[in-house]
Amino acid sequence: MRAVITGVAGFIGSHLAELLTADGWSVTGIDAFTPYYSPADKEANLAGLQHEPGFDLVRADLATTDLRRVLAGRPSVFHLAAQPGVRQSFGEGFDRYVHDNVLATQRVFEAALEAGCRRVVYASSSSVYGEASHFPMNESAPTLPRSPYGVTKRTCEHLAGVYRGLGLETVGLRYFTVYGPRQRPDMAIRRICEAALGGTGYRLFGDGTASRDFTYVHDAVSATIRAAVARNPSPVLNIGGGEEATMAHVISLIERLTGERLPVEITAAQAGDVSRTVADTSSARRELGWAPEVGLAEGLRAELHWVATRHATAAGALATSGKRVA
Repeated sequence: MRAVITGVAGFIGSHLAELLTADGWSVTGIDAFTPYYSPADKEANLAGLQHEPGFDLVRADLATTDLRRVLAGRPSVFHLAAQPGVRQSFGEGFDRYVHDNVLATQRVFEAALEAGCRRVVYASSSSVYGEASHFPMNESAPTLPRSPYGVTKRTCEHLAGVYRGLGLETVGLRYFTVYGPRQRPDMAIRRICEAALGGTGYRLFGDGTASRDFTYVHDAVSATIRAAVARNPSPVLNIGGGEEATMAHVISLIERLTGERLPVEITAAQAGDVSRTVADTSSARRELGWAPEVGLAEGLRAELHWVATRHATAAGALATSGKRVA
């Protein structure tokens, strides 16, 4: 089987590529290595795939490149590329979100339809719901995004509906707060882990009572693969970890796992933030035969281990270069 993964050098995309190649798929990854965070970190995400004979990488901007060659042969398409982040989508930065999210997604759908691809599984987000009034949030709940980022994700769902009407199967996965090894450096859990292991304080937006349905990355990837091969999945599906926790509880868990007290600076909640997310995943469980398997404490332990390994590797590199390591 052959797959094309856009955003392959990202957090979820790199894990997906590794799992598919391990299962015998031939994978073509596409990534533009945009500077939302360090391109070097994205290169590192692909380190385990560098010598995989079943993997090849295309460095390209989806909004401008000719996609006909990479979609030849009608592969399964996993469209994960996007400009992420709620806060930076406000103001002048919105241009980038329109380019990387809306325009790029339309071009992927258009090219997949033209190439005769059967299905595109694409990344949506719990951000499309906004501030929900009923919990858990199911797929038929109102979508009232509170950020320009959320608007672009909801727009992608509308675009998917257009191309679905033309004969292209599309499945949008509304991921709920995915975390784990390789998580983006701007994400809360990654920042808490870095602070706890680096001996620095953590800046908390809000008073710690905001809660999220946290989803471990391997559970998100498992659902993504199942969405590609399921018989007749719904156009959009919630993918959540099934373990809601407040930010205060996450901080407490990480303190317990590291044995370190984490100084916390409380600041105002940010534009676009919501107070609570809880996914109703009954549709994904029923239609994909999927269920999350990794609990929050186990997932946090894995991310802490990954961050600690990165710190040790960086310290070793500095020592080898002759620079003083504090």
